[in-house]
Amino acid sequence: MRGDCLNRMKEIPDGSVDLVLTDPPYRVHSGGTNGCPSSKRLCKSLGNNNGKIFDNNDINFSEWLPVVYNKLKEQSHCYIMTNFKNLFELQKACIDVGFYCHNLLVWEKNNSTPNRWYMKNCEYTLFLKKGNAFSINNPSSKTVHKFTNPTKKMHPTQKPIDLMELYISNSTKEGQIVLDPFMGGGSTGVAAKNLKRDFIGIEMDDNFFDIAKKRIEHPNMTTLGEFFE
Repeated sequence: MRGDCLNRMKEIPDGSVDLVLTDPPYRVHSGGTNGCPSSKRLCKSLGNNNGKIFDNNDINFSEWLPVVYNKLKEQSHCYIMTNFKNLFELQKACIDVGFYCHNLLVWEKNNSTPNRWYMKNCEYTLFLKKGNAFSINNPSSKTVHKFTNPTKKMHPTQKPIDLMELYISNSTKEGQIVLDPFMGGGSTGVAAKNLKRDFIGIEMDDNFFDIAKKRIEHPNMTTLGEFFE
């Protein structure tokens, strides 16, 4: 679906989705360069020093979380990716709408982001449930997952497909519905297709929507060059 997730999710019946897996927009950095070369390089990569990577970055957790909660079935899981700065605000917002926080999962990226107060080599995922608890499909899964961060990215915050496959395979069965309201470059959709799950993805940026659609249609595509062929 192309468009604003708050509008497009109105087309999805309440209680119809088996899993939500998403990496929503959130602030990543603002202020505090104070002459630090690595921090200046980071701000330059963001385009400016306002904590935004995308044009459409100004949506609060409280705006979309209640909608996502309503779309999920009464016994279902939800995975929401975030960074440390937004972790506690996100967790509170999730609890406020009715989610129970099962666990905090960590993705070790095998690369680092420059920072004066320890280089950042991981990201976080809140593992949530709606309704009664049920076991993941592979209970031996650990909370720290080591997957290589993609180097040839078609989206600035592109996630590894094998990481998304881990979450999807642990919380759904074949034929069930996975929703990503912030589809970005489409990694969740590729993972869902690889695992024979149905997928609903929503993205309002025209460029990323086209890339995601192409990737899901051709899951072995790895570079933008292939996109334009």
